[in-house]
Amino acid sequence: MAAFSVPQPVKIEPGKKTRQKKWNIRDDPITWKNWYKHINWLHTPVLISTPIIAIYGFYTTKIQLYTAIWAIAYYFITGLGITAGYHRLWAHRAYKASRPFEIFLIFAASGAVEGSIRWWCRDHRSHHRWTDTDSDPYNAHKGLFYSHLGWMLLKQNPNTLGRADISDLSADPLIMLQSKYYGVFAIVMGFILPTAVAGFGWNDWKGGFYFATICRLVFVHHATFCVNSLAHYLGDTPFDDRHTPRDHFITAFFSLGEGYHNFHHEFPGDYRNAIRFYQYDPTKWLIKTLSYFGIAHHLKKFPENEIKKGQIIMKQKKLEEEKEKIDWGKPLDQLPVYTYEEYEKNAKSNNWICIEGIIHDVTDFMEDHPGGKAILIASQGEDMTSAFNGGIYDHSNAARNLLTSFRVGVISGGGEVMSRKINQKNKIT
Repeated sequence: MAAFSVPQPVKIEPGKKTRQKKWNIRDDPITWKNWYKHINWLHTPVLISTPIIAIYGFYTTKIQLYTAIWAIAYYFITGLGITAGYHRLWAHRAYKASRPFEIFLIFAASGAVEGSIRWWCRDHRSHHRWTDTDSDPYNAHKGLFYSHLGWMLLKQNPNTLGRADISDLSADPLIMLQSKYYGVFAIVMGFILPTAVAGFGWNDWKGGFYFATICRLVFVHHATFCVNSLAHYLGDTPFDDRHTPRDHFITAFFSLGEGYHNFHHEFPGDYRNAIRFYQYDPTKWLIKTLSYFGIAHHLKKFPENEIKKGQIIMKQKKLEEEKEKIDWGKPLDQLPVYTYEEYEKNAKSNNWICIEGIIHDVTDFMEDHPGGKAILIASQGEDMTSAFNGGIYDHSNAARNLLTSFRVGVISGGGEVMSRKINQKNKIT
């Protein structure tokens, strides 16, 4: 263990001075002696204690109907504060919002207790810029648990964490106010308000604390965390498969529409995650609805034509993968080459027929040919290209595909070349 590692110079952009990389505990491996130094002691107590308290409250406290309704409602309020606010408005600038709505989103998202806007968006922008690399704060390649929860239980390493520009956020006085007093925002909106509503509203202080506050908080946390973890493991990749993000209804259901993650990583500036009307994306529905009243505006949508390009490329790639699993017959460049005269000479004894310059051995198909055995016998030694393509019968794709399994050779020149015959006759005469 290098407890006192010598700082190493790190090169930055050409023409600029080098900076010294300061040693960080996360540069060292975790051991029994230093494990506690790697732990993020701000996040860990909250993330571990809240599920335990929620389970205790679930088994010891009877839930009232009003409390259950309030807990679900506040789950959506705080969850949408994250998805519509932290994520699509501030992290990606996918739309613009009126100032009153921004203020509402700041308070709503603070109730999710997931950090300040600046901290959350900084990490998320870094995640998009450095996806699946060591500079990605929640790198999916480090495992499902790490991308879901582990990255918050451990301290972040500033020496490997990817950089992201948040100067626009730092220029917003409301965002800076929330950042400065985030602890107050989180305690009031995350713990005091949901408990007080149930307490003053219908005298259910205990239920308000356990269900509207703690249980609701656990659900909001892990719904959001699923976007970092499950959305990189479960589902398909209809737009790009070079990275881990995937689309799946289950992840979308738990994360208020954020589960169409493959689309989102391809088109992060789009205010939608789900582009089909039947796909579950309440965040998109909220933003779109508010746009009719001018509360949300300048909604960004990636051009449909460009979206389809990605889909077509992936469909083509998957088709090619499926095509590779099928036996298409021996490749033409691996077949022996015969002159047309050699084909004619050997056709009768080998049951050969020629179609489009390719020699086919139809021995095993003689009894099964729908047009009868006699046609195949009469075709041996002949160029049956025109007859096969409509001269006698315009054969189906099934027939054409079946032919590939009968290939035994190719004709030099592609078929019966009349100019060669004329030249040969001229030579003889």
